[in-house]
Amino acid sequence: MVIVNVYEAKTHFSKLLLRVEAGEEIIIAKAGKPVARLIPFTQHPPKRKRVPGSAKGRIWVSPDFDAPLPEEVLKDFEGADE
Repeated sequence: MVIVNVYEAKTHFSKLLLRVEAGEEIIIAKAGKPVARLIPFTQHPPKRKRVPGSAKGRIWVSPDFDAPLPEEVLKDFEGADE
């Protein structure tokens, strides 16, 4: 792990990215305190294939889900009393 200051990171950003691509971890510090970490990006494949409808019957939606809200609730959302 390498620690660089903000100025050095700005000046040599492309070189730092090459090091990160090679697997190295870079810490960027401001006034001697670590503020950011550059690490290699890895994309993990989904653990299992997602199948549409696989949660059918496991999710409950209230029958009045899309019913109009009471007037006093709408006023709270819209800030009508302010």
